Amino acid sequence: MGRVSDHRLSKGYVQVYTGDGKGKTTAALGLALRASGHEMRTYIGQFMKGQRYGELEALRDHPYITIEQYGDVRCIRREEVTPEHVAQARRGLERAREAMLSGRYDIVVLDEVNVAIWFGLLTVEEVLAFLDQRPEHVEVILTGRRARTPCW
Repeated sequence: MGRVSDHRLSKGYVQVYTGDGKGKTTAALGLALRASGHEMRTYIGQFMKGQRYGELEALRDHPYITIEQYGDVRCIRREEVTPEHVAQARRGLERAREAMLSGRYDIVVLDEVNVAIWFGLLTVEEVLAFLDQRPEHVEVILTGRRARTPCW
């Protein structure tokens, strides 16, 4: 990641962390933590999560990392999706778009967005439209199992 003098990336990329097993969210959090050591700011939007997770407590007062959740307080299954779940995800994507376009963040993480697409809470087209608006200096990370390929 190349840096320019105002703590911005000279060029950001889109990264997709997917696959079965553990480590996708952890990898995104690690990238955010490492970037914070260089005074870079990260916005993390967690789709389908409304529960208390360790990273929320650990990063609650972090000066360079912001985490917001867009989901129920309990886990849902695909067959349990309601219009309110769809609305939560769409509000989350809009909030993440605002953060991405604000000029405040160097990195934007859409945590579990791939699962949100698989559940039908968001469409591939909505997420691609989000990515089309990405400023050149902002890095975007998409996490979650079942990423649709070759859409990215």
